[in-house]
Amino acid sequence: MEPKFLVDHNVAKLARWLRMIGYDALLFQGEDDGQMVRLALAQGRVLLTKDTQIMLRRVVAEGRVKAVLIEVDEPREQLRQVVEALGLDYGFNPFSRCLECNALLQPRDQEAVRHLVPPYVYRTRNRYVQCPTCQRVYWQGTHWQAMRRRLAELSQGAYQ
Repeated sequence: MEPKFLVDHNVAKLARWLRMIGYDALLFQGEDDGQMVRLALAQGRVLLTKDTQIMLRRVVAEGRVKAVLIEVDEPREQLRQVVEALGLDYGFNPFSRCLECNALLQPRDQEAVRHLVPPYVYRTRNRYVQCPTCQRVYWQGTHWQAMRRRLAELSQGAYQ
């Protein structure tokens, strides 16, 4: 079974990067560390944080809640740290989750998104996916290509 993540707000951009490669990455935006740890335990999520105090909590120290202490500031390096620490795959299931809200994306036909995308995009693209939760629409444009390139660089260790 693939890991699911609970990402502390202090490394929020990491959640988007994990979602980009297809992992379930729930962003915890609250301030109550105890609540965050209880949620990770209840949902079987790996906790990702920069907060050293969380690593000292009994359920984390005993291994009942798996946690990774994020040691770097740059989000791509944070992703690299998590991938290496947990043996994840950069090519797991890319672009299958909403970058904003984590829901699994659903295919949409061109006509269904006609009024949701810019006219140029509608004329030049015919494959779309949409988030069933926040309704955001995605397509394979230049932004998608740039993200794909960044992931390839990370997986090859080329990013510095």
